[in-house]
Parts: sequence; structure tokens; C-alpha cells
Amino acid sequence: MATSKLFVIVVVLVSMTFINTSSPGKPTTTPKFPAIIIFGDSTVDSGNNNYIGTLFKANIPPYGENYPGHIPTGRFTDGKLVPDFVASSMGIKEAVPPFLQPNLSEDELRTGVSFASAGSGYDDLTTTLSDVIPVSRQVELFKSYIEKLKGIVGEEEAKNIIGKALVIISAGTNDFVFNFFDIPTRRLEFGNNGYEDFLLRRVEDFVKELYDLGCRKMIVAGVPPIGCLPIQMTARLEFPRNRRCLDDQNSEAQSYNMKLAKLLPEIQAKLPRSKILYADTYKSLIDMINHPQQYGFVETKIGCCGTGLLEASFLCNPLTPMCPKPSQFIFWDSVHPTQEVYRNLAKYLEKEIVPQLL
Repeated sequence: MATSKLFVIVVVLVSMTFINTSSPGKPTTTPKFPAIIIFGDSTVDSGNNNYIGTLFKANIPPYGENYPGHIPTGRFTDGKLVPDFVASSMGIKEAVPPFLQPNLSEDELRTGVSFASAGSGYDDLTTTLSDVIPVSRQVELFKSYIEKLKGIVGEEEAKNIIGKALVIISAGTNDFVFNFFDIPTRRLEFGNNGYEDFLLRRVEDFVKELYDLGCRKMIVAGVPPIGCLPIQMTARLEFPRNRRCLDDQNSEAQSYNMKLAKLLPEIQAKLPRSKILYADTYKSLIDMINHPQQYGFVETKIGCCGTGLLEASFLCNPLTPMCPKPSQFIFWDSVHPTQEVYRNLAKYLEKEIVPQLL
């Protein structure tokens, strides 16, 4: 059915030009890390998809309406992402630019970039139809970045920056959504536990690759409550106001997260002088969804853009109606959280996780 195809197109955006997305400036506080380096999907992509041949972009209004200057930077939200807030609070800079942005300054390169790509995942199959950058290829971009950094500061200083940099990895949601829930390719191949274990092996391989390239301080985020994404509820015909989060999808997310939380200390034990921490984004987001009034939210089941049931990426555009107060919504579009959610998630990282790396 045409509707099913539309769901698939939109779903792969989760966790997914000419606009200059340089950060507005640097904070004046002393940086706690020399740089911030980002890998993953749309939750941390600050605009790399603007510069590749994919439909999955967020470089048109109303995306970015609450970003400084009110410009659509390629971030899949109304404003900033978690890495931007963390970079600012850590005194690194006010926003993290995408690595593929042309003509990045030496200072931007020195203080870190994002290699993330909206629609990406640990499983290379996830990006087959979307033509975005899988996590495995983000490592190749990182290698290119290291060479550029060496050219700016020299080999020894580049090694020092990479070793002390704050590294954030956020992926996995698209793998489950696109390959497991909505198109059961991997579920038929592996079964539930088998696919979780497959992804965890990919996570381990990825973390080891980054370690071999010099990274030592890493935060790996779990997946969110996938069954609470508006697009997922819409796909199950949960219309419109009496909809509820999908328990089976949330249970799968929790199962994977438990295994990831157990795996990361085991990986750390094998990698001398490394610190590899788990970030429980599921717990933080589900608390906002279950207790919205404590965070100033009003709407938890639909997105701010359009009907909030289906719109994302090019379906959320200048002709699409918008809610009057995005800050009262958990979701900006049918897939991605609002800036206010990311602000709260960043506070969790800054309070609970980042201090363990200092």
C-alpha cells in the first residue's frame, strides 16, 4: 500500500544546502575537554546529510525555527541537539558543526565535529535505501578528520586532543525501526535476541575501532522508548488522541539497553586507560513522557509539525502548519524530539555521566 511505503520513508529518518552551519561562537569558560566528537544518527546529526545525495534532510523551515538566527541547519528539531548543549556547558563551543560542512575553520576542526548522519545505524542494511552514512563509514570520515587535525596542530597534539576529547555515540534506533519492527528483515533472520546480539557486536567493533584511533573517553547512548515515537503509534493505527505507547517495541528497546549497559564495562576492561560509559536516554525520555507536567510539557503523543502523526523531513516544510509552542511538545515532528527535550537530556548527561570522565 502507498501508505505503508510512506511510513517506511518517514521511519528511516529517525534517529536522519547550502546553509552555513558554523557554530555561533565559543563560550568563555575554560573547556573541560579540548574537543567533542560525535557519531550516530539524526539525534546527533548537525547537518551532514545536507551535503550528501539523500532525501533525508532537515534544511528547510520550520526546522531550526528556535536555532540562533532561526535557520534550518540540518538538525532534525526546532533548535539545538544534545551535543550542542553539552559542548556549551563544557566550555568547548556553542554548537557542534557537521564534518562535511565546507570550509570549516581550523578552530572548528580543533574543537570537534559531528560525523553523524540522520537515518544511520550500526547495521549497514539500515542505510541501503536511504543513501545516508552508516556508522561503519563514519569511522572513515573520522580518519580523514584526524589527518586534517594533524595538519593543523601536528601529530602529537592531534593525538592528545583525540585522547582527551569527549566522544558521544548515539545510534541503534533506526536499526530496530527499519529492519526489525516495520520491515521484519532482521527479525526473520535473527529473531529478537539474535538481532540484539548482532547489533551489540557491531557496537563493540565500532568502539574498538575508535579506541584504536586514539579515543579514550566515550559515552554510548542506549535507544529511546521506540514505541512512544508518534510515527510508530501511527503505523499501528493508534489514532489520534487515545493512542498509547507500544509496549512490545518499548520492551525490545529495554532488553537491548540492558545488554548494552552490561557490555560496555566489559569492553572497557579490555581497553587500557579507556572510560566507556552508558547513557540511559530511555529512562530520561520515558520520564518526560510519563510526567510531562514536571518538565513543562503538555503534548506527548503527537509532533508539533502538521498533524504530528506522520510528518518528518520533507513532509515537515514551510507549507505545513505548526503548533504555537514547540517547547510544550515532547516531539517536534513525528519522529524527533524538540529542543526542550534535548536540553533536558543534556542536563542528565552533564549531571550523571560526563563527570565520570573528568
